[in-house]
Amino acid sequence: MGFDSPEFWVAVIQIIAIDIILGGDNAIVIALACRHLPEKQRNLGIFWGVLGAITLRVLLIFFALSLLSMPYLKISGAALLIWIGIKLLQPVSNNEEHGVVTSSTTLIGAIKTIIVADAVMSLDNVIAIAGAARDSLGLVVFGLVISVPIIVWGSQLVMKLMDRYPVTIVMGAALLGWIAGDMVVTDEVTRDWIRNNAVYLQLVIPTVTLFMVVIIGKKLAQLKNKAAVVVDLANKAK
Repeated sequence: MGFDSPEFWVAVIQIIAIDIILGGDNAIVIALACRHLPEKQRNLGIFWGVLGAITLRVLLIFFALSLLSMPYLKISGAALLIWIGIKLLQPVSNNEEHGVVTSSTTLIGAIKTIIVADAVMSLDNVIAIAGAARDSLGLVVFGLVISVPIIVWGSQLVMKLMDRYPVTIVMGAALLGWIAGDMVVTDEVTRDWIRNNAVYLQLVIPTVTLFMVVIIGKKLAQLKNKAAVVVDLANKAK
């Protein structure tokens, strides 16, 4: 894909959206890990922690690009993206996700916390970017460059935007669903057959996976909210 290709700019927009949607957790981890450091060490903790985390992302994405060229690997990655998209739509309690991230009073401890947590949490980001980049190393590098300022500076603003306008979360989950479907139709096993026998599936399958993520995710979220209300009422009745 060249700079003059519409597919290139569509992929760029997708990668930026992925970084915005999935970068918020990483920014919160950084804040939690560094909040007990002395003022002078906080910037150092953020710098070295993010540098280490980005280095790990480079390695993860390198392997992701290599693996996604193997048969059935894109289909497996698509299944993971569908699960991630559905999970993105679920309500999160205060004890989930970030409650396990502990702060540190030492610079080395904070850096270790940031790198380990980011490596675990960035798997979804890596898979999504690799899928959106369509095997283009240049787009992958672009995604990494874009992710740094988003993680360090922009994610808190995005989190507030999601809190104020929940529809942005649904749009993000839908995007992951679409990319998952695109990965299915571009897998080594399916790509040539679809291109030669059923070109319409290049649009049909991503559309189906998009609606699958949104419908299943919203339904599960409703069930989870109802269960939370029942538990709350039961606790109050005690």
